[in-house]
Amino acid sequence: MATIVLDVGKTLAKLSLWTADEKLIERRTRPNATVNAEGYRALDAQGIEEWMAGVLHEFARLAAVEHIIPIAHGSAAALVRGGALVCAPVDYEEPVPLAERRRYDLGRDSFAMTGSPPLPGGLNLGVQLHRLEQLHPDLLKNGTVILPWPQYWAWVLSGASASEVTSLGCHSDLWRPIEGTPSALALARGWANHFAPFKRADAVLGTISSAWAGRTGLSPNVRVHCGLHDSNAALLAARAFGEIACNESTVLSTGTWFVAMRTPAAGAPVDIAALPERRDCFVNVDVFGQSIPSARFMGGREIEMLNGIDKQRGEIAGDPSKLLAAVPAVLRSGVSIKPTMTPGCGPFPRGRGRWIGKLLDPFEQRAASHLYAALVAEVSLNLIGAKERILIEGRFAEAEVFVRALASLRPDSKVYVGAAHNDASYGALRLINSDLPPSSALLEVLPLDQDLAGYRDRWLAEAGAEALA
Repeated sequence: MATIVLDVGKTLAKLSLWTADEKLIERRTRPNATVNAEGYRALDAQGIEEWMAGVLHEFARLAAVEHIIPIAHGSAAALVRGGALVCAPVDYEEPVPLAERRRYDLGRDSFAMTGSPPLPGGLNLGVQLHRLEQLHPDLLKNGTVILPWPQYWAWVLSGASASEVTSLGCHSDLWRPIEGTPSALALARGWANHFAPFKRADAVLGTISSAWAGRTGLSPNVRVHCGLHDSNAALLAARAFGEIACNESTVLSTGTWFVAMRTPAAGAPVDIAALPERRDCFVNVDVFGQSIPSARFMGGREIEMLNGIDKQRGEIAGDPSKLLAAVPAVLRSGVSIKPTMTPGCGPFPRGRGRWIGKLLDPFEQRAASHLYAALVAEVSLNLIGAKERILIEGRFAEAEVFVRALASLRPDSKVYVGAAHNDASYGALRLINSDLPPSSALLEVLPLDQDLAGYRDRWLAEAGAEALA
């Protein structure tokens, strides 16, 4: 019997079909778009659904499917009523007027309670709900249900509603991770009353609806699982490795966002207030409800911006040998990139990103962008106290300059890479078989041949007070 993993990322939507022993049968991807919806930028839920229906029809002919597990990016939710969307889901990159943001902030819980810092745009899910209520005064009438993005797709397929902690606990302003309860904001605004019942990520919500069985040719007995936040799926995958499981370790999940998630040693307390909230540090909640100190920056987006990468083709590594060969020239030239190319995000949120020094040839330029990503990642890792073991997973695990530069910057930690494309899906598969072994071993990353200490020190000085003001 086979399992389908639906992975709705910010940049790409992915569907993959797996055998019971984690053999990939087929994978399809779709570049995501945004749409205009009643005065705001929205996620293309309809486009994703139509694409999904076509791919599921293909997959139904390839294997006998037993399970579907959705995973999806954070900072997104759908509001449903009467079997349909109440309004289009907000794209978290939609700007929020300053006056509206200030009104919203008056009711936020403290960072020490939620582990959720004030973030730009709609990256705090509560901001999206606040804005939608201004646009739709009757938003929460007549049985409206608020569904986190992974659980929306479970609802689409099964008709069953659920909430789940990894998505509501992702800097939403709506959850208190230590207490395991909705935030005071969510209660005061009445939003918590519209959360669907909480289920574990591995819970079966029901079988695929008769409409979707007819639309796709899948068996009506296919079980639809609750699902989870995509970065937490990567964390669950990482814990299958002996080097990571039950140890002090940090997973650096790489895609549009680079998200560092630290699992403290057993019994170690998590002090939310000690995290620097103004530097894009926050608390994730894992599938077991444990608080996970986290930090992030928009690494994939920044590398795309710096190099003009076509995100639809997903080009990342280029020619590894040529990029590695370009590193000495970059270091000799002193050319670097000042943070941040995505203002408001990452450990230098006030920085004005730009090149420092003369622009280089294409290979040197790309090598410099990967060194930059490693430098920012190193700062983020330090902010959450990462130590001992680092596992880099996701799209940029195959970017050799980036991973080797990070290993060079962290001589006191063991730095590993896993499979570049399967980790989040593997985490989803582990929901239904926790004993599922990894398909390949972790690889320990060798540092670069060059010493980066001087280059790093100059870069930190150039980042300067402007970036932290």
